[in-house]
Amino acid sequence: MNSESTTIVPPNGKPKWLKVKLPIGQKYTELRGLVDKYKLNTICTSGSCPNMGECWGEGTATFMILGNICTRSCGFCGVKTGRPENVDWDEPEKVARSIKLMGIKHAVITSVDRDDLKDMGSIIWQETVEAIRRMNPTTTLETLIPDFQGIHRHIDRIVAANPEVVSHNMETVRRLTREVRIQAKYDRSLEVLNYLKEQGIRRTKSGIMLGLGETEAEVLEMMRDLRNVNVDIVTLGQYLQPSKKHLPVKEFITPEQFEKYERIGKEMGFRHVESGALVRSSYHAEKHIL
Repeated sequence: MNSESTTIVPPNGKPKWLKVKLPIGQKYTELRGLVDKYKLNTICTSGSCPNMGECWGEGTATFMILGNICTRSCGFCGVKTGRPENVDWDEPEKVARSIKLMGIKHAVITSVDRDDLKDMGSIIWQETVEAIRRMNPTTTLETLIPDFQGIHRHIDRIVAANPEVVSHNMETVRRLTREVRIQAKYDRSLEVLNYLKEQGIRRTKSGIMLGLGETEAEVLEMMRDLRNVNVDIVTLGQYLQPSKKHLPVKEFITPEQFEKYERIGKEMGFRHVESGALVRSSYHAEKHIL
C-alpha cells in the first residue's frame, strides 16, 4: 500500500476505526442464550466476530463443520492445525437442528480443510446442505468451501446441493499466497471459482484480507482476476493477527482506502462489494442472495 492509504501501527495497538461495538439487541440476546444453553457451534462465537450482533440481528449465523482441527497450517488462521478427529456422520442433522432452534433465516456453512479424507469432506458438505434444506425449507444458504484440492468430483457435490451462494476465499494476493496460504495455490482457487460458475452456480463469492504487505496494484489485480472468472461478490477486510505465532500485521488500511476499493469493485462489475476494516467473509451475507 502507498503511504496515503495506510497507517503504521500506533504505539497503543489498533487505530480508532477498529474499535468494535458491543453486540446488543433483543434478537442477539435471545440467540446468545440459545447458543450457550444448547452448546451450539457457531463461528460467530468461537471466532469472536466483530459483526456478530449485527448479523444475528438480521437472522444470519455461520456454522463450521468437519471439526475444529485443520489439516493445513495457514499463517493467518487461528484454527488449530494437526490430525483431525473422526468424521461425525450425525453432524448434518445436528447443524440443521441448530439452525431450526435458532430460527436462522440465512445460514453460512464453512469448514476446516480435510485433506486427510478421500472425499476431502465433500460428502458431509453435501449431506449438511441437504439436511438443512429438509429441516429448514425457507432458510437460504451460503457455503464457504475449501478448495478440495481442485478435484471436480468433490466440488460437484456442492454443485448438486445447489446453495444460493458458493464462496471460496482467495485470502491474499498472488505474491503472498505461498506465505499466507502455505498449502493453497492462487490459480487453483481461481479455477475452483471458475468451475463453480461453469457448472451453473448462480452466485459465487470470494474474500481477501488486507494489511499483510500487499500493494494496491496487487489488490486490484486480484479483483480483476475474480471478475475474469465471473465472481459476483467480493469482501475485503483488515487482517488481524490471531496470536504472536501468526503472521504480523504489516499495516492498517484506512477507511478511505477501503471505500476506494469498494468504488472500484463496483465499477468492475461486482454485484456486491463489502469493503471495510471489520468486514469478514459472511458480513451482510443475507444480502448477497439478492
